[in-house]
Amino acid sequence: MRFMRFLWHSARLATRGGAAYRAWVLFLLALVAWGAVAYVDQLRDGLIRTSMRDEVSWGFYVGNFTFLVGVAAAAVMLVIPAYVYNWKPIKEVAILGELLAISAVTMCLLFVLVDMGRPDRFWHVVPFLGLLNFPRSLLAWDCLVLNGYLALNVVVVGHLLYCSFYRVHYRAAIVVPLVLFSIPLAISIHTVTAFLYNGLPARPFWNASILAPRFLCSAFCSGPAILIIVFQILQRTAGLRIQNEAIWKVAELMAYAMFLNLFLLGAEVFKEYYSATHHVVYLQYLFSGVRGHTSLVLYAWASVACSAVAFILFLIPATRRHFVTLNLGCLLIYAGVYIEKGMGLVIPGFTPSTLGEIYEYVPTLTEVRVGAAVFSVGFLVFTVLCKVAVPILMGEFTAETLVRPDGGGSSLAPEENLQRS
Repeated sequence: MRFMRFLWHSARLATRGGAAYRAWVLFLLALVAWGAVAYVDQLRDGLIRTSMRDEVSWGFYVGNFTFLVGVAAAAVMLVIPAYVYNWKPIKEVAILGELLAISAVTMCLLFVLVDMGRPDRFWHVVPFLGLLNFPRSLLAWDCLVLNGYLALNVVVVGHLLYCSFYRVHYRAAIVVPLVLFSIPLAISIHTVTAFLYNGLPARPFWNASILAPRFLCSAFCSGPAILIIVFQILQRTAGLRIQNEAIWKVAELMAYAMFLNLFLLGAEVFKEYYSATHHVVYLQYLFSGVRGHTSLVLYAWASVACSAVAFILFLIPATRRHFVTLNLGCLLIYAGVYIEKGMGLVIPGFTPSTLGEIYEYVPTLTEVRVGAAVFSVGFLVFTVLCKVAVPILMGEFTAETLVRPDGGGSSLAPEENLQRS
């Protein structure tokens, strides 16, 4: 009954808010409806509504899926300094990284669903329930770790907020091991996703052992970039107290990850161009074009430029600690990694085809609308979770404040409960 009371009051809080909050939620719901209509058309007519064909069988949906797996894995950038090194400035806001992970994995699973030509067979990708070749199937492993990571974060976040709502100590013997277990699990979700690509020997562009480290390095750039922006938005709109040291430390960690990401990209480019085998054609299609087909060249160089400029901004302490250049760097790294993980990864893997044909893939309006709906669902999930979590973190929404006439309450955060327990 106590848990149901917590859920009931949380649901009531999530449906209330000012004009800006209501406008934001209505905007997201409108995008969901707009994309849902497009998905109904795709469901009726099939994937012919998209630009995916035999030559390029993965496209906009899979590219977004790959990017968002990295965003979900980036929660580990807060968990490690918070719970391994017990650094208080980040420990106070580590739960926001877990909220982002829940939203990102939700979008990942939705992109898998909309990419399926027969969504009624979605249950087949569930290990032990469907007919996937588990444990040999990497897709089965991907579904297992993604759903496991989602369930783990839901349990941890739910328990932290529930206990903080009632101002009681949570069970550290259960929560702390789960939080620590989320570190290798976060790494595994993006590693297994990389294995889905580099385990395909017929696709030389992906068939490289360096792909998994590149995935992780880029993930530790893009996810924290979103969190830094979210921190500032919550500071301004909700009054959440976040120390600047926490933001600057995350930015510093991003600089290291960006260096490794650029270094690994350079190593891969050197290997392909210096060896000059016939497999270099895929990288040539991305960076210089092949036989006059140059649709990705501008995007590829824009991605490299965005990542390089962002790395410089985050490397220099003066620009890393100035919020204008900090936010600019976050936007640049987000754009750079999004291009790299989308059209810069998926399309060159298929182009040219095994027969030497070049099919210029461009997402259709249907794909864009469905993608917008999926992102809107993720933003809506994150918005609702923050609407409930932030007042609890600030001590403004507890069982005590619901019964005390003065509306008071302490501001003890869940992380501080953990230390006291």
